[in-house]
Amino acid sequence: MQRLLVVEDDPGVRTTIVTCLEMEGYAVDAVGSTREAIQRLGEGAYPIVISDIYIDDKTGLDVLDAARRRDPSCSVILMTARGTMETVMAATRGGAFDYIAKPFDLDRMVETVRRAEAARAGAEDEVEAEELPESEMIASSSGMVEVYKTVAQVAPTDVTVLIEGETGTGKELVARMIHRFSARASQPLVPVDCASIAPTLLESELFGAMKGSYTGADRDRIGVFEAAHKGTVFLDEIGEIEHGFQLKLLRFLQEREIRPLGAARGKPIDVRVIAATNKDVQKMVEDGTFREDLWFRLNVVRLMLPPLRERRGDVALLAHYFAGKYNGRYNRQTRLTESGLKALNEYTWPGNVRQLQHLIERLTILAPNERIDGESVRDALAAMEPREHGGETLAGAEGEQIRKVLAATGGNKSRAAQILGIERKTLYRKLERMKL
Repeated sequence: MQRLLVVEDDPGVRTTIVTCLEMEGYAVDAVGSTREAIQRLGEGAYPIVISDIYIDDKTGLDVLDAARRRDPSCSVILMTARGTMETVMAATRGGAFDYIAKPFDLDRMVETVRRAEAARAGAEDEVEAEELPESEMIASSSGMVEVYKTVAQVAPTDVTVLIEGETGTGKELVARMIHRFSARASQPLVPVDCASIAPTLLESELFGAMKGSYTGADRDRIGVFEAAHKGTVFLDEIGEIEHGFQLKLLRFLQEREIRPLGAARGKPIDVRVIAATNKDVQKMVEDGTFREDLWFRLNVVRLMLPPLRERRGDVALLAHYFAGKYNGRYNRQTRLTESGLKALNEYTWPGNVRQLQHLIERLTILAPNERIDGESVRDALAAMEPREHGGETLAGAEGEQIRKVLAATGGNKSRAAQILGIERKTLYRKLERMKL
């Protein structure tokens, strides 16, 4: 085994690290200054270098530069008790393998060294991605192929389509594919999240309203159906509309005519309607909470999207697709490894494709050494799991991750919160606490 190099100016910390690594079977050289470290690196290459950042007149970033110039495959692990966003970004750009905040657990240090050793030794090969078409509807499972076949048949028609499936399975993507391959493709597709609009406002949102028809209506308002004339309206979460409004929607579907609130007469509108739901509408009909006649009107063609846990063969395809997408967006070269794909396939994906997408985006930015391995997948999944006490999902030691993601997203806090798997308000609280 080649020797490791430890660079630490605190004699007590240096001795502790060396003793720990030697007990694990590693041969270690240790120095207390950047001058000694750079001199050692000039005399010969080390496979792994562990260095404090703030040492003397130079820093661990200088050690990183010297180590990588001597051996571009050298895995440099940096550690500090007072990191800044600038040092984290400099370390990331310089090719540091990992960045550890002090005080750290010695088991974590050993684990990081082992990961670095495995990466350098090529103990795990990266998995080459297949050539994929330009589409976000990526799948090879039999269930999704049947969905594709039905989409191909119904898209050229004007038939009403109901898409059912769990949250995150890609219902809006399917609706967009239907619109894209229809005769209405040159006209707008207007999505409406029925669950996010108050029941009292849904009628004016869809049908429009005349000036003075309700308090605050200071001008005529065009509804969604009129705005999408000659195009397509996608009614998402159709199971959330209240029973009283269901009759009005049914009349529109039968007559294809809208009457804005306060209008004396109706007007014909030509739109295609695609609806989606994550609820069992048939059971709602049986329970009396959804009109049976509206159900029949919507359910002309029914598409059922299988959850990701039932289409395991698609996980690798989707992971490679998303990795390529976000590598391009964030100028990264993150690659999937065999253990990373194994960990992805072992997970149950309660959030389906959307959860996988957010996970891969997060790992594209944060994965150590730009390799998505099994450990990084499991750590990211654990970090994204909702917890008690306000739903926070990041420990305080993950401040560096927040900085990295904010830098990658250009300061877009909403996007950063989504990637990190936390609520936006949680991110704001953390930023306030971190004085950022």
